[in-house]
Amino acid sequence: MKIRFAEKKDLSSIIELCKAHALYEKSNFNENNKKEQLSNHLFESESNLKCLVVESGIEIVGYATFFKQFSTWDAGYYIYLDCLFLKEKARGNGIGQQIMEVVKKYSKAADCSIIQWQTPDFNTKAIKFYSRLGAERKAKERFFWKI
Repeated sequence: MKIRFAEKKDLSSIIELCKAHALYEKSNFNENNKKEQLSNHLFESESNLKCLVVESGIEIVGYATFFKQFSTWDAGYYIYLDCLFLKEKARGNGIGQQIMEVVKKYSKAADCSIIQWQTPDFNTKAIKFYSRLGAERKAKERFFWKI
């Protein structure tokens, strides 16, 4: 399997993975205009959003998105890992750790000493995986305010 930054040709596969990811996390997913919106955010020159894909032969079997954010408390930037998802057949063989290493390398190059992310409390496999990486947890509630 190969991990690389996403290209425009990957958009349909990324959208399918997003849909599978939302289903896995017991969330809704609206496909309307996703291809255009993701294309704009991923590939415009001013974009801060990065996307990795995992290729297995000709199939995209996973993705991760991340971007640089500012922490007022730390008075510095960090990387926020928004999504990390692998199809079932791609799990358990070290690909997740390899993705995290790519994000870690990017973080160091971007002068960020922290990577933050979240996962639902029912996703025990992900929690175990992140704990094995040596990541620390903080209990917080996430709120959504639709505007």
